Amino acid sequence: MLIHPWDAADEDEWRAWLGEHDFGQLIAAGRGRDVPIVVPTHFTFDGVRTAWLHLARPNPVWAALEENPRALLTVVDDYTYVRSEWNAGASTPDGRGVPTSYYATVQLACDVRIVDDPAEKAELLNRQLGHFEPGSGRLPVSAEDDPDRRQLPGIRGIELTVTDVRAKFKYGGNKEVEHRYAIAARLEERGGRADLAARGHLLRRVSIT
Repeated sequence: MLIHPWDAADEDEWRAWLGEHDFGQLIAAGRGRDVPIVVPTHFTFDGVRTAWLHLARPNPVWAALEENPRALLTVVDDYTYVRSEWNAGASTPDGRGVPTSYYATVQLACDVRIVDDPAEKAELLNRQLGHFEPGSGRLPVSAEDDPDRRQLPGIRGIELTVTDVRAKFKYGGNKEVEHRYAIAARLEERGGRADLAARGHLLRRVSIT
């Protein structure tokens, strides 16, 4: 992934953003495969260097992870399309502007440990339940009591230890401040799916440059 200096995210920025995002794609290349295995998945992250998730036992990712216990966990969100005339700037005719995309992404390169011990899988699931549905009334997952005991063999857990991070917040950081404010106004006016989130990043990053 290309990261220009003006799009780079510092540690505080990407950690705060990832703390609000818990769905991404697990990518496992294995060894000698034509293309990697890509699995959309929820996950939990401790905010420091460890993430956890679980997948069904028939998932094709397991063979790739056993061949090579390395994976990439990637999250992309707050993305929007910036029209050519918006991106043109004062010195470029609207008809000659170049469109672009705004987005935030964090890519975590990880060592993989597969979790098959029933008690440890139950612990992993309880961590996820605590994150995704606190106070829901769901009893703690048990490796000893049914129906959990019977269902646990149908999944495998994954513990990911982060070894490297690539984080990019692409929100017009190479533009003049006045131009960025103009694009922010356009995003607010359009008000599409992620326009307001993108606008928030754009304005926040203006304030720290």
